[in-house]
Parts: sequence; structure tokens; C-alpha cells
Amino acid sequence: MSGAGKSQAVKVFEDLGYYILDNLPPALMPSALAECRRGGRDRVAFVIDARSGTLFRDAAQSLDTLEAAGDRPHLLFFDATDEVLLRRYSETRHRHPLETSGGVQPSIEEERRVLVDLRARADKVIDTTFLTVKDLRDTLHSLYGAGKQGMLVHVVSFGYKFGLPPSADLVLDVRFMENPFYIAELRDQDGRDAPVREYVLRHPATREFLDHLMPFLRFALPRYEEEKKARLAIALGCTGGRHRSVVLADEIAARLRQVWPGEVTVEHRDVDRAEVRT
Repeated sequence: MSGAGKSQAVKVFEDLGYYILDNLPPALMPSALAECRRGGRDRVAFVIDARSGTLFRDAAQSLDTLEAAGDRPHLLFFDATDEVLLRRYSETRHRHPLETSGGVQPSIEEERRVLVDLRARADKVIDTTFLTVKDLRDTLHSLYGAGKQGMLVHVVSFGYKFGLPPSADLVLDVRFMENPFYIAELRDQDGRDAPVREYVLRHPATREFLDHLMPFLRFALPRYEEEKKARLAIALGCTGGRHRSVVLADEIAARLRQVWPGEVTVEHRDVDRAEVRT
């Protein structure tokens, strides 16, 4: 989708060593790939979208041609909600490639209609609605970089008093656990400190919670990946995002790294807020 983050993605793919051909007429993909190979370029990324206008109707046929020749392309689709796309166009003041006198919203709707078959055909779909540029970069590096490859799992701790992380796919409330805030010697420490970590993890409720959660994640993560998700965000929340959620986020990430083939990252969103004291 236009405005969904392809331009930022191109920069990442260039950093990863891909040769980029942007806004290529789709019918030229097979011959362009052959030329790239003759020039010693083995990692190639074509950017195709509605900017091609009537030329875009050749996209599906060109993908079929590549597959028939034994060059099955990996199709990565970028998407975002209509509301976010409208806001991005308003901020940049760029014209939508399909824009008519009806404005941007009808153009977005028409583009979705044009792209529906390719979206269904995609190997991976990245929804950038709530992703920062760094989130997008991390996701692409996880999928196509030189290290571990697979769906990126991002584990984030947060405080409910500061609101839910907007990009969270799974939200787990850990406020039922014993709160180190009420232990005088632990109050001014946080979940990264060993005494707080030991206090939280030795509690029976914590151990039972992890015993239930980890089998669920081992079951669910491969199925999220099968649904073309490129990134899964697991959010754990306590009152202020300083103690319990921090411990659990680190522990879950450590356990996932032992069983999940893709990259697992951790973010403690609210742990360093000066106003956090619960």
C-alpha cells in the first residue's frame, strides 16, 4: 500500500546488500533479474506498486513467469490502516498515485481493490500501523539479515498507568503477582536488579504462570508465523512497569530464545520513568 513504509524498507534492504529496482514495470521483472545476475547481483529486490498505473496489471503474470522458470519470488507486502495512511498523506502532502478528484480515501480503497490478490499471495505481511522506523528495521533484519531468520518476537514490559503499547499483539496482565514495591529494600530497585528478580521468580504464582504460558507460546508462535506475520509483540504489564513486568519480560525472552528460531528482542518501556514508583 502506498504510504505503508516501502521507502523506509528500501533503505534497510540496501543496507542488507540487496540491489534495489524501485517502481519497475512488473512485466520487466524476469528480464531485469536475468540482467542483474549477469552483472553479479544475486540479492535483488523489486519494488512494485500502484505507481505503475495500468502497467501494474502484469504483476501476477510476471510472478507466475518467475515461478515457472524456477525463480520463486518471496513476496513481502506492506500494509497499514486507512486512518494511518490518511494521516501520513496529510503530513507529507504527497499525492496518492491513484488520486482523483475524490481525494485520498477513495484512492486508498481503490488501491486495496487492485492489490487484494497480491496481498493474498504474499509470503509475509508487515502492518506498519504502529511500528516506528526502528521497529521496521529490526523486523526486516530479523527476516532477511545474516543472523537468525524468522518472525521477530518483541517482548515489552509496560505500566498500565501509562497506557497499553499500541503495537502489542498479546497483552498479559501480571498485576496479580506479589509486588516488590511494598518491600522497603526493593522499592527503589527495578526488575533488572537481582534481588527484585529473585523475589518475583520465586513466588509460586509466578512459577505457575510461566508453566502455563510457555507451552502456549510454543504452540502459538509457529501458527502466527504461518499466518504471514513478520513481527509479534508480547506485552506484559504491571502497575508502573518497573518491577514485575520487567522481570517477566526478561524471563520469557530468555526462555523463548532457547526454542524460537527467529530473533527475540526485549524493551522495558516504562522502567526508567522518573515518576514510576509502584
